[in-house]
Amino acid sequence: MSEFWLYFNIGLQHVLDIDGYDHVLFLIALTVPYAFKDWKRVLILVSLFTLGHTLALMLSVFEVVIIKASLVEFLIPITILITAFFHLFTAGKSGKKESITFVAFVTLFFGIIHGLGFSNYFKSILPGEKVDKLVPLLEFALGIEVAQIIVVLIVLLLSYIVQTFFRFSKRDWTLVMSSFVIGVVLPMIIGSDIWKG
Repeated sequence: MSEFWLYFNIGLQHVLDIDGYDHVLFLIALTVPYAFKDWKRVLILVSLFTLGHTLALMLSVFEVVIIKASLVEFLIPITILITAFFHLFTAGKSGKKESITFVAFVTLFFGIIHGLGFSNYFKSILPGEKVDKLVPLLEFALGIEVAQIIVVLIVLLLSYIVQTFFRFSKRDWTLVMSSFVIGVVLPMIIGSDIWKG
């Protein structure tokens, strides 16, 4: 049981680590246009992200996919930027009530990208044969899911407070937070090692 908590806690820390705020930025960008009443949709999106993240780690652990770390570190902020721009340009539009197929597919894909970014570290902390790494991988994924739900609940609560007590419209809240995320993520892209050759 202590091994479960070890990998579960690593999953929690992976998302909630203040130094690794890219994951939180993505969750903010993903969640900002939604409210508590959209909880099923948000839970599906968060779970799809976890699924993609876990799939990428699994493919990496079993050496099906090997990708250059600098490329993935560049792609992660790009996924955040795309998500924030998408919500910036669709803020206030009725499309949010329609099918989430496009957003769901993109979220799954972005989960894969983020998972690849963590894969080298994850492989280095897992002992034993490849087959022995499956259970710790699932324990880690559960930690990721719980941490993401915590972040999403905080974003939804902030959204509720800002819209209820400060009278922000949902559209304005989405515009402000998407712009904030873009402002934080652009320097990450510009400062990426990929530009150094």
